[in-house]
Amino acid sequence: MKNLVLIILVVAVVLTGCKSKYDHEGKKIFHYNQSEGIQTLDPAFASGQTVMWPCNQLYNGLVDMDDSLRIVPSIAKRWTISPDGLSYTFYLRDDVTFHNTEAYPFKTPRKVTAQDFVYSFSRILDPDVASPGAWIFQKVKRDKDGKPAFKALNDTTFQIQLAEVFPPFLGILTMKYCSVVPKEVVERYGKDFRKNPVGTGPFQFQLWQEGVKLVLRKNPDYFERDEQGNRLPYIDAVAISFIVDKQSVFMEFMKGSLDFMSGVEACYKDALLTKEGTLNPEYKDKIKMLTGPYLNTEYLGFMLKPGDKKNPLLDKRVRQAINYGFDREKMMKYLRNNVGYPGTGGFVPRGMPSHDPARTGGYAYDPAKAARLLEEAGYPGGKGLPPISVAVSASYADLVQYMQHELSQLGIDLRLDVMQGAQQREMMRSYQLSFFRGSWICDYPDAENYMALFYSKNLQPAGSNYTHYVNPAFDKLYEASQRCSDEAQRNDYYTRMDAMLMADAPVVVLYYDKVIRFTQANISGLGTNPVNMLDLRRVKID
Repeated sequence: MKNLVLIILVVAVVLTGCKSKYDHEGKKIFHYNQSEGIQTLDPAFASGQTVMWPCNQLYNGLVDMDDSLRIVPSIAKRWTISPDGLSYTFYLRDDVTFHNTEAYPFKTPRKVTAQDFVYSFSRILDPDVASPGAWIFQKVKRDKDGKPAFKALNDTTFQIQLAEVFPPFLGILTMKYCSVVPKEVVERYGKDFRKNPVGTGPFQFQLWQEGVKLVLRKNPDYFERDEQGNRLPYIDAVAISFIVDKQSVFMEFMKGSLDFMSGVEACYKDALLTKEGTLNPEYKDKIKMLTGPYLNTEYLGFMLKPGDKKNPLLDKRVRQAINYGFDREKMMKYLRNNVGYPGTGGFVPRGMPSHDPARTGGYAYDPAKAARLLEEAGYPGGKGLPPISVAVSASYADLVQYMQHELSQLGIDLRLDVMQGAQQREMMRSYQLSFFRGSWICDYPDAENYMALFYSKNLQPAGSNYTHYVNPAFDKLYEASQRCSDEAQRNDYYTRMDAMLMADAPVVVLYYDKVIRFTQANISGLGTNPVNMLDLRRVKID
């Protein structure tokens, strides 16, 4: 009966769009908006932030990642890795149960077992499921029939065998794809599991009116507790709205109808932020601003596939001149209110252990050096240099227009080819763009995720080497890093590889992103993390 009352209250709050400090009768409900909508609540399809955020409330995996990128226990209380690096054995908690919801009311508490992980991980690889996360298990050993080496040694011991050593593998298991799901529920609902989710997480599914509202309520049997022994989470429910217009979202937040807002949009950045990127003093008593490094590198990529010998971008000196030819510090201050860090120190972003600008080098603003490089390449003052086209989506046109103005002073005629994001990505993947805008958000906490973009064996269409960068010395270091289980040594390899990239200039690093979050003053316990995951387990509403 108590739960029914809570459900009614939650729905009323979402429908009216209003909220008070305690959301009716002391129930504490956390409100946020998802403008892009949510396509599914099935973790097998958790390929973007819009899906990963609600899935993080609904599900757990073997391991998790804390705010400092450390891998910590979740359903697995501990694990061992064999000396040869090929066998991972996980010892599971015996007190984790699946949600008991209207979607699937278990008659008795349904405990998670090792066999549930065998099923959940095998499902990711099932071609009939067609999960976009199937790549995460490409290193897993298979038998002669193609069956992956996922084994339940007993109810609380789960083992994975790899076909080859891959040190970042444990970090991959923190991804939402690796969440555990109950076979009987998935088989009952089939594709409709996307809207009838059952997991083990701190919140459980209550209702979803697609495009209008999604309500999750507190899981009363959640297995995690705080340092004082109190069961998590603290709040009673999560209510997600789907207002599309960003200005309207901002207005709802300023009215107090939303507890949380992530990122900053052009339509309101100057209202909330100073040019230095700090919170407007006018709001210091009403709003909290949280910031931290975000493992996202924004860049422009050159396509280096041999072809047109007249293409000036195949000359490293021209690429280096473009890198030196614009002021990233000024760009960040005036176009992004310093939301982010100038990309002057390697491709791997701030927040990763191998980010070491002193060793990787990079490109600070140096127009004199840019001019010398152009002259050495046979284009003094830009004379004889043909126009250079860069493919960019409309949302990033302002950054490239700024570069266009700066580079014109060196005689470089940069022209924008503004296109739809989907079209740009498709053309980029098929090597049809000589110069393009890209971004890379970390999938798992290891810089291999960034270096893989430049490994020659990851050329398209199978891999993610969109620049067609080929360097045997780079490949040799990359392969050595993947055989190395010592983290410090592996990070040294990554730093050396990043230095090679900066010297060869297959990319123009624009900036390293920054997590920026705004909450109402009465919200505590949210924090930030370098992958910008939304974790509501310890959030409190005062």
